[in-house]
Amino acid sequence: MTLIGIFIVIIGFALRLNPLLVVTIAGITTGLVGKLSFEQILTTFGESFVQNRYLSLFILTLPIIGLLERYGLKEQSQTIISKVKSATTGRLLIIYLFIREATAAIGLTSLGGHAQMVRPLIAPMAESASENKFGKLPKHVRNKIKAFSASTDNVGLFFGEDIFIAFGAILLMKGFFEENGIILEPLHMAMWGIPTAIAAFIIHSVRLYMLDRKIKYYVDESKMQDSNGKESKSHDYQS
Repeated sequence: MTLIGIFIVIIGFALRLNPLLVVTIAGITTGLVGKLSFEQILTTFGESFVQNRYLSLFILTLPIIGLLERYGLKEQSQTIISKVKSATTGRLLIIYLFIREATAAIGLTSLGGHAQMVRPLIAPMAESASENKFGKLPKHVRNKIKAFSASTDNVGLFFGEDIFIAFGAILLMKGFFEENGIILEPLHMAMWGIPTAIAAFIIHSVRLYMLDRKIKYYVDESKMQDSNGKESKSHDYQS
């Protein structure tokens, strides 16, 4: 009976009910079946929240971003970037790559992210920059821009945080080397991450620079296919 919470979660998710509500009910039910008092159940919830506060903050971020999107965050970001005539998708993402990598290098890894930055701001601005240049974008072009926006965040974070001396991987390597009799300072290991981060920035920036040309090619190709399709339909109708 103590596993009843698992069945509640499975049924709730299968019925596509509110995940937070389902998990809460499952937790309370499991506690009651385990003969815990309601006070003990609330205490357990509170302790888990404190111990996993970073995960809890991430969960709280999602509804906040959802509310901002509902009240026009995406539209406002597109409006702002449409006023910058020289902006292109590639240039915008290169700037974001630099900011993401630089902030991650000093430990500010939470300033970016897919949920709180890429989806509501970066991806819509990147799409709007291409629409200003090439007009309406086909669906597969929009998907490619979204993919590059996400990959830019990943590259900037992954290679930037390796420079931060208090990053978990740096401390893990330090401990591993010490266990094997090799004494290294975190600063020295972080310094070796700088050439890799620079190389990653240059390589991905080149890819982003070439992205603008690819977008133009895809849009022109799509327009040509649409034009050929209309001509073919017109010819069939006349025949």
